[in-house]
Amino acid sequence: MQAVRRFVGGDPGIIADAGIGIAAAGLTAVATAAAVGPDGNAIAGPSWLLVLLPLLMGVALVLRRRAPLLMWIAIWAGLALQDLLTLDPPRGLEFTFVLFAAAYSLGAYASLRRGVAGLVVTAPVMAEISDKGGLLASSHPGGAGVTLSSLQILAFWLAGVLVRARRQAASLAARSAALQHQAEQATAAERARIAREMHDIVAHHLSVIVLQAAGARASGKPAEAVLEKIENSARQALGETRRLLGVLRDPDEETGLAPQPGIGELGALAARVRAAGLPVNLVISGHHAALPAAVDVSVYRIVQEALTNVLKHAGPARADVTIGCADEAVTIEITDNGTGEPGNQTPAGGHGLAGMRERAAVFGGELRAGPRPAGGFAVQARLPLGDGLPQGELS
Repeated sequence: MQAVRRFVGGDPGIIADAGIGIAAAGLTAVATAAAVGPDGNAIAGPSWLLVLLPLLMGVALVLRRRAPLLMWIAIWAGLALQDLLTLDPPRGLEFTFVLFAAAYSLGAYASLRRGVAGLVVTAPVMAEISDKGGLLASSHPGGAGVTLSSLQILAFWLAGVLVRARRQAASLAARSAALQHQAEQATAAERARIAREMHDIVAHHLSVIVLQAAGARASGKPAEAVLEKIENSARQALGETRRLLGVLRDPDEETGLAPQPGIGELGALAARVRAAGLPVNLVISGHHAALPAAVDVSVYRIVQEALTNVLKHAGPARADVTIGCADEAVTIEITDNGTGEPGNQTPAGGHGLAGMRERAAVFGGELRAGPRPAGGFAVQARLPLGDGLPQGELS
């Protein structure tokens, strides 16, 4: 059984092809041995033809999936050889089976261009044999026989072409669905990651509110009842946030208290990427100290994902990272001069362009990515800082 598996190479279709080839060889052997001319007498021919022709037909059909054009030409070469040596064209239902199977296989497994080329190359042989009343037109010699044979073979070839087109359409649909599912998974994973980061940020701020309210109440200052309500509400909100958003954490994820990375940690990120073999030039303009924590984290994550994609897909390259911090928005640009297109496919363990776009969308921003005219790849993002709150509440 293992030997059979090694022979078929994991493709059960080869077994079916071998069965068709054996059947074709047997039918051809019967047709060749029992061949008679129009006068009812046995057709004269060399005895070795009784072995060669069935073998040629059978081996050719075994290759119908892997080399359909070669199969087609080999079958017609065998038929032409039989006609040449016996001075009488092959005829009978046995040859009909072989030709119909071959015509269908040519359409189903060869490209349209190769299939048409095969039909054109073998058309003179088909016309010559059919004109003598051979193959599929034994009772219609002459022009009618050529037309009849051509139409029947063309019908089976077109049936194969139709099956091939439907198979390709199904394959493309399956691939599209797989890519869509992959993109949805990447988006969901990035949303969960963003939610976890937001949970940590909100939890931190609520903890500060609790401490401040508790401290103010302990100092005995006025409005103790109000501060107590603030403290209680904040404690409840903190508990609910941990309960509702904490379930988004992966089971294997560490839940340490390390602060979320931000723009201030991009220098260390660039150093690690340089150590991995990718030269990185990092430029940060503007003041980023007062940025909202969620924006700060997202800028870091977008740069981190883009540089990871450059490492994985761009080949030998260098990268330039430019961060611009203004009052209304943070702009991000990561470019490289590599030969690949980083991020077009979601790498294992990463989030790709889908994740970066999701991060930009969270803040009402936008992200563009694509090949550069001069070569390489570029990722550009803009994260607005306004969220409908007064300016003093952004931080």
